[in-house]
Parts: sequence; structure tokens; C-alpha cells
Amino acid sequence: MSFQTRQGFWREAFALHGSITPKVTPNVLIFGLAAGGICGASWLVETLFQVRIALAVAPFEFAGAALGVLLILRTNAGYDRWWEARKLWGGIVNQSRNFVIGAMAYGPNDSKWREKIVRWAAVFPHVARLNLRGERPSSEVASLVGPEDARRVATAEHMPSFVAVILGDLLQEARETLKMDGFAFIQVDRERALLIDHVGACERIAKTPLPRAYSINIRRFIAMFILTLPLLLMDQLDRDWLVPFITMLIADVSPENNGRSELEYTDGFGGPRRKEWTYEAVEVFRGTDCLRDSPG
Repeated sequence: MSFQTRQGFWREAFALHGSITPKVTPNVLIFGLAAGGICGASWLVETLFQVRIALAVAPFEFAGAALGVLLILRTNAGYDRWWEARKLWGGIVNQSRNFVIGAMAYGPNDSKWREKIVRWAAVFPHVARLNLRGERPSSEVASLVGPEDARRVATAEHMPSFVAVILGDLLQEARETLKMDGFAFIQVDRERALLIDHVGACERIAKTPLPRAYSINIRRFIAMFILTLPLLLMDQLDRDWLVPFITMLIADVSPENNGRSELEYTDGFGGPRRKEWTYEAVEVFRGTDCLRDSPG
């Protein structure tokens, strides 16, 4: 079952797996402690000097409207990056399939050559995923091309390019030795080139996070908003002990606080959330496995 499979409202409402609650809890607790300290300081000032420190609602209404616009723009930017990354990854999977289908349909009827090109084409999505995550090849690559070739891939400076070169060498071998048609060679090699184009576009997203200055400004705005919120709540609530809890609730559901892992570096490539990418890469091999012995 994919991580993205929906599991029902209540199960997702209280789910921890896939949730960023554990990551934002420290920030939520800090805001709660700050709110408790503000309430304590306000009570002390009121006791000693008979002056109650509080803020009216009006400033928060204007600040909330401005903050909402900024967060909408940031959320849209993050989602656009995620969606573009998903389309590019789908392109890698589809181009891998197109490459193999073209090689099987127009390539030489040599079983060893077909076996190699299918396996190396199936390796490409794996190494693309690993390269984008900054990881090295695992047993998945070794199971496709063997431990020795997996070590060669692991030592390459840029793993997708290394695999693309091997695919190119196999096509060149088919053209020169196994008499592959020249026009078919050009068409299949074009599919191989598109794989590198997709990887380059993915790397552009992965290495270009949202502007840091923009992130800093929004976080400062949110920090000031939440830290001054207790002064408003103390004026609106009869029981000051509720103020820290309400402040923590607002901090917990803050889009920027909760969007740190999902939107600040939303590239669609990192972390265990993308386990389904492994399944898609495996399907490249499974989907073409039946083609290896098909007539050329």
C-alpha cells in the first residue's frame, strides 16, 4: 500500500506516521512556555502596579489578513514545486518504459543484449532517485545488474549519467555489431537523452529551495503574531490559564510551522515519504520483463 493511500478521516486525524507533529512539537511547546511566561509577567505587573497589559483585537485583524495572503503565496509556491517534481518523475518512469519498448521493438534479436538493456534501463529510475536524495546504490541496483556493476555505479560522480552512458554503449553495440537500423537507433537514443533532461530538471528543483529571505520574513511575522497573541487572549478570556493552551493550538495549526517539512523544501524527492518511487522504478523492470524475449 502506498503512503498516499487514504485511510479515513479519524485515522488520518490522529495519525503520527506521515505526520509532522513530532517535528513541530518542540516549537509548539516553546510558544506555550512563552505564553505562560507572558501571562505570569502580566499578572505580576497587574499585582504590583495595578496595570493590566492587554491588546485590542483590531491590530490582529489587520495582521491576520496580511499574514494569510503571504502564507497563501508561499503555499502555492511550495505546491507548484511538488507538482512539477511529480510530473518530472512520472516522465522519468515513462521515458524508461519508452526506451525499453523502442529497444525491444526495433533492436536486435539477441537475448543477452535484450537482458542487459532492460536491466540497465530499470536501474536508471533507481539511481535517479538515489542521486536526488544524496544516497548510494542499495541492494535494488545490485539485484538488477549484479554487485560488481552496482559498485561501479556507486563510485560514479553522477550516477544517472553513468547509467545513461552504459545505455548509450549498448545502443552503439547494437548499431555497429548487431546491425540495428540507423533510424531506430536515433529514435531510441532520443528517448535516452530525454531521461537525462528529466533528471536535470529534477536537480534544478532539488537544489533551488524557496528564497531564504522570504522564509525568514514570514517566520518573523508569525513569531511576533503568536508571541503577542497572549496579550489579546488575556483581554478576551476570563481564565488566563487557558491562554498557553490556546496559543499552542494556534502554533500547532500554523501553516508555516506545519509547512516546514512539506513546503520549505518541497521538491518531491526527499525522505521516506517517497517510498512509492521505489515501486514505480521496480515496475519499469516488471512491465518490460515480458519483452526481453519478444521478437525484434
